[in-house]
Amino acid sequence: MGDGDGLCVGDSPDPTTWIEVRLADFDAPELHAPIGARAKAALEDVALGRGAFCTAVRGRNGRVQVYDRVIAVCQISGRSIGTLLRQIGAPQGGR
Repeated sequence: MGDGDGLCVGDSPDPTTWIEVRLADFDAPELHAPIGARAKAALEDVALGRGAFCTAVRGRNGRVQVYDRVIAVCQISGRSIGTLLRQIGAPQGGR
């Protein structure tokens, strides 16, 4: 995981096969921001080691990929990771 709104997903234990995803429905501060580490920790609490289903969507620029990451809405047990992050009070902000 990079910052509080990016994660890697894959169906293999081999990280070289994983895809880097940027959450479409949650905007976290960058890692270097004062609360960036807290945002990353919140994402890890919600998603690390759990099965996620991600659906690519178009971002604000109309593209499905930005900065080598796929823009997607990801769900765990049918619930959006963005919604789960908001429910636990994860830091928001960024762009």
